[in-house]
Amino acid sequence: MKVKLARTAGFCFGVKRAVDKVYEQIEKADMPIYTFGPIIHNEEVVKDLEAKGVKVIDTVDELKSLNEGIVIIRSHGVSEEIYRIIDQLGLECVDATCPYVRKIHKIVRNESEKGNVIVIIGNDKHPEVEGIKGWSGPETYVIESPEEAEKFDAAKEKKVCIVSQTTFNHNKFQDLVEIISKKGYDILVLNTICNATEERQTEAKQIAGEVEAMIVIGGTNSSNTQKLFEICKKECENTYYIQTLKDLDLEELKSISSVGITAGASTPNNIIEEVHTNVRNEF
Repeated sequence: MKVKLARTAGFCFGVKRAVDKVYEQIEKADMPIYTFGPIIHNEEVVKDLEAKGVKVIDTVDELKSLNEGIVIIRSHGVSEEIYRIIDQLGLECVDATCPYVRKIHKIVRNESEKGNVIVIIGNDKHPEVEGIKGWSGPETYVIESPEEAEKFDAAKEKKVCIVSQTTFNHNKFQDLVEIISKKGYDILVLNTICNATEERQTEAKQIAGEVEAMIVIGGTNSSNTQKLFEICKKECENTYYIQTLKDLDLEELKSISSVGITAGASTPNNIIEEVHTNVRNEF
């Protein structure tokens, strides 16, 4: 069997930076360590950190209940309010927000202060988007589908600034921008999709078009992994979405002559290597 592993599979810069910061704190901290939300969308990594004493807090109320400790802001970023609360409580803050996400925070804050309308292309429920909204003004819209783009209606006299969730599908972003552009607004389009995301999606699409089966590795809550799966599925019907090797039924691959493997930005290298090694050795 021919097995092709994507060069771009695995941790992106922002995720590796965030995870490294947590392990650094585990080594040197002498107080409780918390992450505001899971540090990344990968259950295996979160379990390992929990085993080392790192606790996940998910709500503002949980945050307000703390009286000591280190709070690590995950790579997805958070709203401006969360920083204020951490400061007011006298907690130590370690900011692991991805620099590309931080850039979006600055953009939407500056454009909102100018009185412009903000459109975020992305998933309204995703933590990255929730964080971006927390730096934006009251006239902010989140658009994820063509139907939502068609319904978009803001005052025509205002300028519209369009940004994107860093892990959004590049082609879908362009399609949604085109729909909004036809409405006659004065728009400023800032494609804030991370370069690593674009490269990963492009490579995954290419590999999926060349093989008989495609394996996509990543956490079930990982937005960028879900989008990789969608892209690969369009190119290769036999596309499998797994978190670890135990989720893969090797029997299903026995009649296959070529397999591609890619992984989301929150997938550790050891999981990718385990899948890659076992697929090669099995066949």
